[in-house]
Amino acid sequence: MESHSGKYDTVKLLQAQSHIWNHIFSFINSMSLKCAVDLGIPDIIHNYGKPMPLSKLIASLPIYPSKTCFIYRLMRILIHSGLFSEENVTGQNELEVEYVLTDASILLLKENPFSMTPFLHAVLDPILIKPWYHLSVWFKNDDPTPFEKTHGMTFWDYAGLDPNLNHLFNDAMASDARFVSSLLIEKYKESFQGFESLVDVGGGTGAVGKVIASSFPQLECIVFDLPHVVTGLQGSDNLKYVGGNMFEAIPPTDAILLKWILHDWNDEDCVKILKKCREAITSKGKHEGKVIIIEMVISDKEKRDDKSVETQLFFDMEMMALVSGKERNEKEWANLIFFAGFSHYKITPVLGLRSIIDIYP
Repeated sequence: MESHSGKYDTVKLLQAQSHIWNHIFSFINSMSLKCAVDLGIPDIIHNYGKPMPLSKLIASLPIYPSKTCFIYRLMRILIHSGLFSEENVTGQNELEVEYVLTDASILLLKENPFSMTPFLHAVLDPILIKPWYHLSVWFKNDDPTPFEKTHGMTFWDYAGLDPNLNHLFNDAMASDARFVSSLLIEKYKESFQGFESLVDVGGGTGAVGKVIASSFPQLECIVFDLPHVVTGLQGSDNLKYVGGNMFEAIPPTDAILLKWILHDWNDEDCVKILKKCREAITSKGKHEGKVIIIEMVISDKEKRDDKSVETQLFFDMEMMALVSGKERNEKEWANLIFFAGFSHYKITPVLGLRSIIDIYP
């Protein structure tokens, strides 16, 4: 950072300071977004039906009178982040800001079938935030994850004991499943044809399973998850819920869906899961079945824009902090697939930052 004369390069020094500040304060983006969702701002603007003046927004919010002057500042950072947009109009002899939704904030509406609000509530819940305070300590001891360092048990054990975390997690996964399943049926419909049965392993409350079952009546679908997840859930004519443990046995089937399952586990556990999948799709003596994996495939940076790579790396760090898993590049995926005894695979990048990985026995 020194110039040829031995003095500091002032421009570089100030840029470096700003860069560090942005990283120190980046949590403010997340917490400002959470605040807006908690206050119901996306839905209030949406229900207004047209660009909403600041004064109207303030009057519609359940806030203490002395806090009204701060709403403009909250909206300003959210506009800068691209979560809302603004229009300036003249009203009663002065300029007033009006707010409109963006494509991003539309995904925060409660009634949007693809709403990401449950995902926000889960990831930003204190139970999942606290492990980050122990990240550096975790590096210095032999605790399996920062989550276990913080809470004294695995994420999965905690979710099994705490109804609140279990609810948050299942809601988050169900909201994402609705988002993915619509794209899955639209862009990947042919993949489910020709099979008589499918098991959605780790399928949670069945958001994806229900869509597949209704779209393909010829398929006998099973949503397979831990007993405390599926107990009491009602199936349909070609959909049923089965409780069990994917490390022990998976119901025999023609096809298996693993949506956002393997990134939760380390390589050794992933190989175990994939071996159980292979047993399930070959148990009838057939070798025409397959396993459909929906996961991220971390791309080389030069093949993606910086924001996409950053998001994938965020997810990778989240897996490190909460569970024993990771996000993987194609080479790492290939190693898991072949170690588990599968013969070949195909990657189809049709789900944004995630891909469909078909693997065959």
